[in-house]
Amino acid sequence: MALLLAATLTILSNSIISPALPGIEAAFDGTPNAALIVRLLVTAPALLVAAVAPFAGALADRFGKRRQLLIGVVLFALTGSAGLWLDSLPAILVSRMMLGIAVAFIMTAQTALIGDYFDGPMRGRFMGIQIAATNLGGFVFLLIAGALADRSPFFPFAIYLIALVYLPVFWISLTEPRRPTAEERAQMPADDGEEGWMAKLIAVVTLGGLTFVCFYLIPTQAPYFLATIGHPEPTAAALLLAVMMLSGGIFSLLYGRVRMRLGRAMTPALGYLGYAAAFGVLAISGNLAMALVGALLLGLAVGFVMPALISIVLDVAPAHRRGFASGAVATSIFLGQFLSPLASAPIIAAVGYSETFAIVAVLMVCLSAMTVAFFRERRYPAYA
Repeated sequence: MALLLAATLTILSNSIISPALPGIEAAFDGTPNAALIVRLLVTAPALLVAAVAPFAGALADRFGKRRQLLIGVVLFALTGSAGLWLDSLPAILVSRMMLGIAVAFIMTAQTALIGDYFDGPMRGRFMGIQIAATNLGGFVFLLIAGALADRSPFFPFAIYLIALVYLPVFWISLTEPRRPTAEERAQMPADDGEEGWMAKLIAVVTLGGLTFVCFYLIPTQAPYFLATIGHPEPTAAALLLAVMMLSGGIFSLLYGRVRMRLGRAMTPALGYLGYAAAFGVLAISGNLAMALVGALLLGLAVGFVMPALISIVLDVAPAHRRGFASGAVATSIFLGQFLSPLASAPIIAAVGYSETFAIVAVLMVCLSAMTVAFFRERRYPAYA
């Protein structure tokens, strides 16, 4: 349960303030480059996560995963809620970047602990449950954020204080797995883990980064896209994101069974086809109902792709390098999140939302094919 609660914190790092973006932009209308800075508030934590995660993973391997997670949770509450009392847009942006350090600490430690606590099919099932908990938590928190944003664009920052409620649960429930001594680490073979694990890690890192560059079009652009089809109200953006989260939570519960039937290559490949279908629907959306169908399909895609990629990394990496491997994946995911608005803004300005979504749909079909090429004929015996 504690690991599932920790996973729900990572979903709060970015999209929870998305429904409030237009209101924050209006509140700081006189600030130079306010429109760009406000969009970066969603993805700013990702820049620090991308920079810090590899080091955080190595620190977790060396000094303890539980300790690092607890430190990250305290920092998460302080930096995440800072938007409640900071009175300038640049200061809020800095606090969002500091939030990224907390997320790096939490995500790498929590993912590595999953690798230590669970093995084989049980790990795969837990990954599906974790994504479900993350998305269902995001569903609830986004609905709350939408309601709070209707009253003040700064009220959603208060949601980050939930980390202080979780803290006693982490302190009591989590135990530190035994760490190998320096002598034991020196005696471990360099290729401990699945053969070619580093190449597989690089493949997952590449796929994860590209996936989140595209996926984060929705959290960063949803309020503005919905305004073009006649729904500028914050609750519409919150509903869109909440449907995506709820759908992801439901479909990720099926991940374990799907993985056992389809294997490690075809499961994420199916998820990427779900992404393609979702962005295809969004490309032709002319009303909120169609956009919600696209959001539902996005949830399906997330429910299959993310646990598959993370499970691959935990399965192939050596036990004493899981922190490093988790950090590498976190870097790719959050770097993709940070780069998303920077990459998408000029494309949207040039061709519009519909055409941008259509381009992403084609790219997702290509990623599906890449997944099959990277991982075919390498299914784990436990899932065969």
